[in-house]
Amino acid sequence: MAGFLDNFRWPECECIDWSERRNAVASVVAGVLFFTGWWIMIDAAVVYPKPEQLNHAFHTCGVFSTLAFFMINAVSNAQVRGDSYESGCLGRTGARVWLFIGFMLMFGSLIASMWILFGAYVTQNTDVYPGLAVFFQNALIFFSTLIYKFGRTEELWT
Repeated sequence: MAGFLDNFRWPECECIDWSERRNAVASVVAGVLFFTGWWIMIDAAVVYPKPEQLNHAFHTCGVFSTLAFFMINAVSNAQVRGDSYESGCLGRTGARVWLFIGFMLMFGSLIASMWILFGAYVTQNTDVYPGLAVFFQNALIFFSTLIYKFGRTEELWT
């Protein structure tokens, strides 16, 4: 699963060599998605400043998604496979547990954002934009995490 994008082939274009720029492209795309998620949430917080419109506790989902982003990407795929990380207090098992907890936080935040969208906005017949902002923030951070984790290669520079 860790290398499912390794065999991904860009459409053949002789004007750009994508093989050398895969890490850069994945990093930029992930960064743009992460930034856009937070930008949408900041916009909603500015447009709806009252707690009746956008409860301040709803920002917790984005904070936990951001924390999960860093947890997931702190562990390399080689550490999870056990190729490069043998020392430490838990070794490969510790890396896998850390990654599992990161994905649990990420999925939990995404599910909580859907619950906020439908439970607090759609069923209440109020303005839906704050709920959509919470959901899109977490969805964009989720996709940026996946792109940054699995879209890059771990080849060392020569």
